[in-house]
Amino acid sequence: MKQEYQDLVLRACGASSLRVGCRIQTLWSGYGEIVRLHLDGSDRSSVVVKHVQFPEETKHPSGWNTDRSHSRKVRSYQVETHWYQNYSTNQSCRIPSCLAACSHGDEMLIVLEDLDIAGYDQRRTSVKDKEIRACLSWLAHFHALFLGVTPGGLWPVGTYWHLETRPDELEAMDDNELKAAASDIDKILTECRFKTIVHGDAKLANFCFSPNGEEVAAVDFQYVGGGCGMKDVVYFLGSCMDERECEKRVPGFLEFYFSELKRSLKNDVDSDALEKEWREMFAFAWTDFHRFLLGWMPGHWKINRYSKKLTKEVLHRLRQ
Repeated sequence: MKQEYQDLVLRACGASSLRVGCRIQTLWSGYGEIVRLHLDGSDRSSVVVKHVQFPEETKHPSGWNTDRSHSRKVRSYQVETHWYQNYSTNQSCRIPSCLAACSHGDEMLIVLEDLDIAGYDQRRTSVKDKEIRACLSWLAHFHALFLGVTPGGLWPVGTYWHLETRPDELEAMDDNELKAAASDIDKILTECRFKTIVHGDAKLANFCFSPNGEEVAAVDFQYVGGGCGMKDVVYFLGSCMDERECEKRVPGFLEFYFSELKRSLKNDVDSDALEKEWREMFAFAWTDFHRFLLGWMPGHWKINRYSKKLTKEVLHRLRQ
């Protein structure tokens, strides 16, 4: 790590020295890494640093290494930096505190609170009901907190699969009926009455759990922006359940999400109207992500009977 970056961390944390610890993960397509730094002489024993370095040659596991893809990633890190520097949440939708951030040329650095130290040291690859409910509760409180808030400095429309940012994937689709309906589906979602700020990449891997699994914090805000809250909900549920589980369990989880949402909304919000609209948006949001997958990776495991059934329902409604 460059000395100027080390000095930034030391100043931000009031530390006398630091040492680089483990690499937590590399960033998608070789755009840098996330590392833990251990501190001496500070109230914090460690921090997590997201170090972005734009590569000279881009690589993508599915071959989507285009100029458009690179520009989207660059913008995503700019958005994430702006998010951490200008937005805050509360304990009901916990995120790591941003301690410092900077950019120099083709490098960016975000210094974040270490959530492991804060009590969110568990990661899950499979989840039980209580963990799913914890994440849905986080999303409900997040959506309630930012309901009606203009996403200044963020993506105007959040989520990494947003149609306007994915023309190449749309062109690659073989499903001509869904391809033709994609803009109508996007318009219906974008023009819904009740808008909030969505996380944009609310998969299971981006939630950090407390030891008992009942409390969570979220990370990775590269695609945070405006939109319908159902986009986060369908993406999260699809990230942790297969088609049979979705068929059986989604209705109950939606009930829980809306009960948490209504409990956390401000009193002047028409919560019944919001629930009615967003329930109607559920299948559209699921189909919107299904559209992306069909172009991006046609063999993906999330392209399943449940997704196809909802897509069929949406296309039928559009024909009506």
